Amino acid sequence: MSKNKQASSKKSGWLSRFFNGGGNQLADDMLGKDASAEVEVIVSPMRQVINNFLERKLAVGALVLLIVMFLIMFIGPLFMPKYKDSYTEVTQQSMAPNMRLMSVPKELRGDIKMIDGYGSFSVGLSNAGKVYVWGSTQIGTTGVDIGVIPEEVQNTRIAMVAAGIDHIVAIGEDGKVYCWGSNSLGQYGTLAEAEAAGKAANPNIAYFPQELADNGVDVANVKKLTCGYQASAILMNDGTLYLWGNKLTYANMDLFLAAGKVYDIDFTLNYIVGLNNKRTSIYTGSRDLYNTVRTNVGSPGKKISEYLNGRKIDAITATNTSVCLLLDDGSLCFSGDFPLDATKAPELSADEDYVQIVGGSYHYSGLTNKGNVYSWGSNALDQTEVPDDVTGAQKLYTGAFQTYAVDENDVLLDKWGLKGYLFGTDNRGADIFQRIINGGKMTMTVGAVAVIISSLIGILVGCVSGYFGGRVDVFLMRVAEIFSAIPFLPFAMILSAVMSHMVLSETMRIFIIMCILGVLTWPGLARLVRGQVLLARESEYVTAAKSMGVKESVIAFKHILPNVMSVILVTLMLDFGTCMLTESSLSYLGFGVAYPRPTWGNMLNGANNETIINAYWWQWVFTSIFLAVTTICINIVGDALRDVLDPKASVEK
Repeated sequence: MSKNKQASSKKSGWLSRFFNGGGNQLADDMLGKDASAEVEVIVSPMRQVINNFLERKLAVGALVLLIVMFLIMFIGPLFMPKYKDSYTEVTQQSMAPNMRLMSVPKELRGDIKMIDGYGSFSVGLSNAGKVYVWGSTQIGTTGVDIGVIPEEVQNTRIAMVAAGIDHIVAIGEDGKVYCWGSNSLGQYGTLAEAEAAGKAANPNIAYFPQELADNGVDVANVKKLTCGYQASAILMNDGTLYLWGNKLTYANMDLFLAAGKVYDIDFTLNYIVGLNNKRTSIYTGSRDLYNTVRTNVGSPGKKISEYLNGRKIDAITATNTSVCLLLDDGSLCFSGDFPLDATKAPELSADEDYVQIVGGSYHYSGLTNKGNVYSWGSNALDQTEVPDDVTGAQKLYTGAFQTYAVDENDVLLDKWGLKGYLFGTDNRGADIFQRIINGGKMTMTVGAVAVIISSLIGILVGCVSGYFGGRVDVFLMRVAEIFSAIPFLPFAMILSAVMSHMVLSETMRIFIIMCILGVLTWPGLARLVRGQVLLARESEYVTAAKSMGVKESVIAFKHILPNVMSVILVTLMLDFGTCMLTESSLSYLGFGVAYPRPTWGNMLNGANNETIINAYWWQWVFTSIFLAVTTICINIVGDALRDVLDPKASVEK
């Protein structure tokens, strides 16, 4: 037999004895494989531990769940390439769990006249004049459900609709204007109606025009109905503009009210933008905010007059931060701000031009004369991922983060964009599910590193103290008592508060928090290791090793320490859960990992007020469940390991 085969045979035999027990191997060697059943089975310690653990169904279930949690937290972020810690979205704040943001009602899918959306819900209109609303329809804490369509609207044939952030405006075929939703800041309602309700005139509100309330509009001459954050506008074919809403939301509203006639109009998040009657410039009423245009997203800008060079602007479409201009030759140009990673508008062939441009909150979608559909701009929520099989589109409509393609028969062809939020959003508009996954990774990492630091110190101190005894033992235990006497939570809060005034990177701050947790939590483990080593150093194998002249350090760390590792492992398991809770406590109190980097603790800290607890339960319930389940599973597994590794303790129970 070759040396390699001999070595493999020895290794295999050692592994077999370790897992299956030396008694079984001996029986097989002496009596043959089939005769081993006649000999009493001797199980190895490791196999016995595993068997005892597997008999505990609760512990096995907790271990499986814990493994699943670890996989989700550490592998899950790999499937979220677009996630950013700093992402916020004002139009998506505090949305309840909802995956129906693109769920166009079945009755509307085959008869779509128009669709519009600005925030958490969308409104649709059928050719039969019926209105439909879908998405997250609860408007904050107002108690208003925008999905409850007024009976008067349901009984009227509607000609067009538009949605704002918290209200809907509809125009009936009879010319009457209907509004519903939140009305706390002048989203609708005339001054006369406000005074009749006992409310004083508010100078920060442009009230719904009394002329529209009394006489309605000539539907055939309405060029555009559009809504913004808390404002709405109706533009007539002759350029007459009816504008109303919250002036504080749009600081330039008064300038438009006094501007007279415009050719086109739309809303960004903070400004009203219009197109002058000459169709040669963008009007905002102040500071020439959009006087510089670019040929594409991210390209250098030019003065609008220089770029147009005699061409005219046919239409203006706005997102929250930018404006797209459709020129009379079918080309496009842009003005405003785009994310650095925004998708560029595609370059079209010479015989292809855009015939329609629609805009969401941060993206545009365009339809060409060849029936091709393109989307560009921000793709943080999959807004620009046009399905490959979209063909035959004749019209496009958008919600805040969605696009809908409709064919010549007004049938819904396809849709793409944001479906919703599984766990809802927080008060900054960030996806709670994504933050829980990334926050769990951070919480577990902080807990694990803190346990490693604590373990290295505790095992070293405990082993040295227990084995060498005497003055070394007295000195090290007094040091441990000093660290134990430090009030952990107040001390950690003080250090974190001091760090908040220091110029430190977020990574360095997190590392220091890990070190604080590790350095302040080692005394308990050190005492445990010391006690185990004190017992083990009187064993016969230690005496034998000393008589053979083995070095003291080798005896302590290579002979005694491995024999007490089972107890240490159990303690480390339980300490891991404790460190996770401690990090979460610090972050919850505002002294741990700082926003925007998520941890379960600072996510709970962000939900620490009465309004959120009562009205926005999803902002703390899901995070609490993940933290509670993880720590409970760790403790269940740790307790089970302690029992199976210490049979005497199990028997005493």
